Amino acid sequence: MSGTAAAFPLIEAGGLRSRYGGRASPEVLRGIDLALKPGEVLGLVGPNGSGKSSLLKCVAGLRPLSGGSLLLDGRALAGYARQELARTIAYVPQHTGPSMSLRVLDMVLLGRLPHRGRSSPQQDEAIALAAIERLALEPLALRHFSDLSGGERQRVLLARALAQQGRLLLLDEPTSDLDLRHQLATLQTVRDLSRQRGAGAVIAIHDLALAARFCDRLLMLQAGRLLDAGTPNEVLTPANVQALFGVGARIGSDGGLPYVIPVEASSTESVSS
Repeated sequence: MSGTAAAFPLIEAGGLRSRYGGRASPEVLRGIDLALKPGEVLGLVGPNGSGKSSLLKCVAGLRPLSGGSLLLDGRALAGYARQELARTIAYVPQHTGPSMSLRVLDMVLLGRLPHRGRSSPQQDEAIALAAIERLALEPLALRHFSDLSGGERQRVLLARALAQQGRLLLLDEPTSDLDLRHQLATLQTVRDLSRQRGAGAVIAIHDLALAARFCDRLLMLQAGRLLDAGTPNEVLTPANVQALFGVGARIGSDGGLPYVIPVEASSTESVSS
């Protein structure tokens, strides 16, 4: 793959573990290994409660580890100052949280806060406007965030992450509230940015078809453990879909990309086209 060569991975985790609470609480992540190269898009797939969101929060530095190692650009994540981490990692949560009365433009400008003192207000506004334009949010720029639909808010939060200009994008179900056109446009934007900037992206995603189309590799998570990892063609198999979701599936192929057809639980045969 072009543009992915580097002295070390952008993110590298070994034996990653995390608990819900204290030392006596159950583990939500149980020995996860992953590596992400610059220019690469990594998809996290699995049922609800499999640990996708928790893994993203660990990589973002928002959830403490109970074991394992986590390196960002070859350095321990714990060794980064908060401001430096904020300039490197842009995290978009699954839920927008409480409604805010800020205008869309001002919400996107929040992504420039980690760069305060390093760029001028004029530069920050130009970068924010470019992110708004990239996600076709110009008609909403002066509207209040609290007045937007769920899908519109998702796109605004992604624009804020783009304005942050981090080398690592962490996206938790970024297309869950979007219509089909905006799903495709959003994931295409993420993939293009990863390629163009030499950045990396980790996306928690339920839609296996979108995951196969836009992700270079997939991590399959099950109850906090890694079930399988590899390219979409390698891991989207009837056996893995059965193990992960408890349903049988046929796996088709379209232009070299796999797609999953759920079928009766007793049927796990594969078809190709």
